[in-house]
Amino acid sequence: MTVELAYLAASIVLVFVQVMLAAAAATRVRGRDWNAGPRDAPAAPLGPVGGRLERAARNVLETFPLFAAAVLTAHAADAQSWLSVAGASLYFWGRLVYLPLYVLGIPYIRSLVWMVATAGIFLILAALI
Repeated sequence: MTVELAYLAASIVLVFVQVMLAAAAATRVRGRDWNAGPRDAPAAPLGPVGGRLERAARNVLETFPLFAAAVLTAHAADAQSWLSVAGASLYFWGRLVYLPLYVLGIPYIRSLVWMVATAGIFLILAALI
């Protein structure tokens, strides 16, 4: 397994953990009936931490498909290099650091970490050139 694929696998776990944390926070506030039901009625607000967990989960779900596609494309093209390894590393570690920064409500640094993680995707794409 390449380093990039290992980071992809680790990122899958990270995404799953984020989604589960957001779901647990929503269930804690909204209840098991809401979780098990069709969710047709407007949902109760989650509060600051639950809302941040939900938004962080949505955010990772927006970038993860791009990361996965970049890693898989680089793998299929046999374009692994220091750029693709650095990019996969930046994405994973950036996303890992991003979650607590978001949950704690730390501005600016969180945005900088998001940019670092996103730059990782572009490094992987640069390895294809």
